[in-house]
Amino acid sequence: MPTLRWQPITTLLLCIYGFGASVYLTFTHYEPKALACVSNATFNCEKVTQSAQSVIFGIPVAILGLVFFVPMLLLCLPAAWRAADRRIHLARLVLSVTGVAMIIYLIIAELFLIKAICLWCSSVHIATFVLFVIIATASPIVLDPGYGNVDAGGEALADAEPSS
Repeated sequence: MPTLRWQPITTLLLCIYGFGASVYLTFTHYEPKALACVSNATFNCEKVTQSAQSVIFGIPVAILGLVFFVPMLLLCLPAAWRAADRRIHLARLVLSVTGVAMIIYLIIAELFLIKAICLWCSSVHIATFVLFVIIATASPIVLDPGYGNVDAGGEALADAEPSS
């Protein structure tokens, strides 16, 4: 069975970055003058973070970023990657797909509705997309019914179902 070596730490680091950037963007949503960002015809973080599209159902998008990254951070802990419970791996995959769906909406909003790009937001979009790619490519391994059913020496446990 293939082992995951770099995926857990890479996804954890991406989640830490995404969480930190989401905290910063949440703060600057309420204090726009604290926003440190380039401002020109193409890039304008304040225009993006203060736009009508920066709030969904009354909730700032930056807070939705926190709502995404807190559970994702927990699901990307190395212990969660080693878990034998397939529901943990499935939850990680579903949450990453949800994150990508959200960034698709946000990128469309930035490019076609707001007509400005927020570099901070774009960095979170990139982190979310890379997270999705790593999780999606690791999912066939971790969602295999035999994943995690090994002893400390890497041998299959007696009651483990064989994987095909």
